[in-house]
Amino acid sequence: MKLKKLIPELASNIIDAGFDKEPKEIQTITIPKIKSGADLFVIAPEGAGKSTALVMGVIQQLKAPFEEAPRALIITTSKEKAYELEELFELLGKRTKLRTFVAFDKGILQYQKDMIYEGLDVLITTPRRLTELVNVSGVPMPKLKMIVVDDCEEFVQHTLFPIIYRFAEGTKNPQFLLFANSWHSKFDEFTERFMKSPIIIEQE
Repeated sequence: MKLKKLIPELASNIIDAGFDKEPKEIQTITIPKIKSGADLFVIAPEGAGKSTALVMGVIQQLKAPFEEAPRALIITTSKEKAYELEELFELLGKRTKLRTFVAFDKGILQYQKDMIYEGLDVLITTPRRLTELVNVSGVPMPKLKMIVVDDCEEFVQHTLFPIIYRFAEGTKNPQFLLFANSWHSKFDEFTERFMKSPIIIEQE
């Protein structure tokens, strides 16, 4: 991983966390692609370092707080996974002061909507809660520049992929970053409909 090509704050946080000593291959490959603005579909097994690559890539793209509306939307499968991602943002984004918020199923909807409108850079949410927030105009989208989906294969297994379709259709030219443990045939249609010349990275 070439730290000199990352924003200084992220590079320092990576060193502090010890991720520079033995960087995962998937991080070394994907982060420069994310930095270039490309749409990515990353396929790699559990434990390959996809979540860390995801967080590093978003921090690199957003760099610092900006205005009030979220600029990155991260959709993941559960409340637990959402908080794991937020912990990574706290670890790797501490010098950037990027603002994150987790919205999850069964939380108080109005409270979550209010917190989003108070101002943040990264919204991490579950698919069903995202749907509920969109239904009450709870996610301002004018500044949204990144849509990230983690554990994509689980969305297919639990018939949640239509939620991603709905949000993708309502967003103008975002950068898409999708991560999965394995490829599924239903990913083909999404890449064709929404992703711009997508780069598919596969690691066994």
